[in-house]
Amino acid sequence: MTGAGETPGAADPLSEALAAAVHRTGARYGGVYVLDPTEAVLGLVALCGIPIDVFAPWWRTAYAAHGPAQDSVRGGRIVWVSSLEELSRNYPRVAASIPYELAFALVPLRGVRHCRGTLLLLWAPDRSPRLSTRERGRMASSARRITRVLNAAAFPPVIPERPRFVAPRHTQPSPQSADSAAKLVERLPVGTLALDLAGRITYVNTAAASLLGSPLEKLLGTQPWQSLPWLDNIAYMDAYRVAMSSREPLALTVLRPPDQWLDLRIHTDDSGTSILVTPDHSAKPIGMPSASTGAPPDSRIHLLMGLAAALTETVGVQDVVDLVADQILPVFGAHGMIMSTADAGRIRIIGYRGYEPAIIDQFDGLSADADLTPAGRVLANGTSSFFADRSELARLYPRAPQLSDKQAWAFLPLLSSGRPIGCLLLAYNHPHTFTVAERSILTPLAGLIAQALDRARLYDAKHGLALALQQTLLPHALPTVTGLEVAARYLPAGQGMNIGGDFYDLIRLDSTTAAAVIGDVQGHDMVAAALMGQVRMAVHSHATAGATPDQVLARTDRDLADLNAGRFVSCLYAHLDLARHQVSLASAGHPPPLLRHPDNRAHTVDIHPGPPLGLGFGTPSYPLTTLPLPPETLLALYTDGLVEDPGTDITRTIADLAHHLGESGDLPLHQLADSLVHHSRRTNQHTDDIALLLLQPNRLAEP
Repeated sequence: MTGAGETPGAADPLSEALAAAVHRTGARYGGVYVLDPTEAVLGLVALCGIPIDVFAPWWRTAYAAHGPAQDSVRGGRIVWVSSLEELSRNYPRVAASIPYELAFALVPLRGVRHCRGTLLLLWAPDRSPRLSTRERGRMASSARRITRVLNAAAFPPVIPERPRFVAPRHTQPSPQSADSAAKLVERLPVGTLALDLAGRITYVNTAAASLLGSPLEKLLGTQPWQSLPWLDNIAYMDAYRVAMSSREPLALTVLRPPDQWLDLRIHTDDSGTSILVTPDHSAKPIGMPSASTGAPPDSRIHLLMGLAAALTETVGVQDVVDLVADQILPVFGAHGMIMSTADAGRIRIIGYRGYEPAIIDQFDGLSADADLTPAGRVLANGTSSFFADRSELARLYPRAPQLSDKQAWAFLPLLSSGRPIGCLLLAYNHPHTFTVAERSILTPLAGLIAQALDRARLYDAKHGLALALQQTLLPHALPTVTGLEVAARYLPAGQGMNIGGDFYDLIRLDSTTAAAVIGDVQGHDMVAAALMGQVRMAVHSHATAGATPDQVLARTDRDLADLNAGRFVSCLYAHLDLARHQVSLASAGHPPPLLRHPDNRAHTVDIHPGPPLGLGFGTPSYPLTTLPLPPETLLALYTDGLVEDPGTDITRTIADLAHHLGESGDLPLHQLADSLVHHSRRTNQHTDDIALLLLQPNRLAEP
């Protein structure tokens, strides 16, 4: 957080355009973000009206993350967030790192050559929650002016290490006697400081200098956290941010080493900040940070909060790997990463980025000997290792293989429940000295990653077991029935454990008859998969015993009642008589099948369904529907995952599917199955399982 005070130099066109945008839109602060050439990071190039260090947690943000700035750039639209509540609702990850009441807008910079960007404007939380048409127009025209400035520059904008500070435009203050005001403040028994909008101390009275333990000349023109290192801590910077965002008076108690506690009262308005300083004679506050605590800068704390929120949304191991690669590498400027675990004394790599696959193949399976590689030591004792250059690594690990051209490394233990479960390696293409601040954030960050990884490994193990169970219970291959072409598809849900209770089957009854069944067990878990297997076997048993379609469903319903499964099942059963060219159907609360005639007319079959299986209400009946099924007619059975689209009437999506079926009459059966599934996934969100069974008698079935 320490650094030079913000001293605006000669006005430049970008600074003038940004200050004009803030002034014209009535915003309190503003900034300009641009996207780097690799499209990995959105970086702040200029900031108006707020000290640069106060805004440090948001100097850079990963472009791959989900946030309002990213949405503004990607979508080319104004993103308006009227409150912290709205931010939490629409961007929960971002809200975790911005716990301040503010309203803000992101306005895209359209037409910037060589890069993309967005204009950030921030207001007080008490403004109207709606943007007027005039306000949107002013934002858009301000963004166009900034775009013209960027395009007129000799070189494309570059994300700086430290954004430039832009002084806002001011209204002319009413004339007063500066000498009288200074004498008044000097007579006060309390310490008084005045800060400008850049956070620089512009006035300090004698009482304040005495209480702060620093002479006037060392305070004037500096930022408090620069000239008073004991204010370079989380508590002060958070209080300063809250005061600037809310414009409400704020009190804070801080420790001036070695043992002097001070009360600070912070008052902020559009012209700057006033701080009253008085000694605190009460008992020492508990838990207040001091200069000796070694607390990391608050920007790192906010980074931890944001990444912790992101990690809670990961599901599988690959999700964790992708998050680390897409969001953590850019923030720390690393060029490569390897995530590994230990298995039978060997290092097993579970994810990587920034390395050639051939190099990873050589790393994978190396001995986990703690004396051979830093990764082995991390996996053995759970301690971090940092190497600023190749010489440091070679000196401590002379036997470690040098397989890549990386020049600096951080080896971080992934600890869960106090035991190492893996190692995270961050690598740099050039020598890199790891600061105390970086080390202080990387270690707890590795702990958060480890917890997410542990959960993800458990999920993957359960998912693998459930998927194996489901694949065992579904037919590996459908039987061959003379005179009948068949194609089937099954896709797991796009959410949850990716397993479910959808099933299908084809049962050969004799030389000219067959039964086709499709169903959907309630739920997307191992219980649903297991119950699906039981229902499929029950249907198969009753069908081969000679039961009619309605009897098959009624008897299976009784079987479910005996099992006391506690879940219902939709099911459609079709008895195909290839010699008579007809099909008899019975439905237990299942979506109606589709029928396509030889002339490619396709429509929904008008069928009267009975209740789903397993409801346990009396003795249900399942009406029969018999239809002609001449050669080249196609019957399509499917589960609701193929046609359900949240917010859309299911009858419309079924009609759309029937239309697509009729339009695809020239496709071979297996290509048609793929086409129907692709059409469904293109038009809905695919949150449920999909099962599809296509049946088409051919002319070989004629006597």
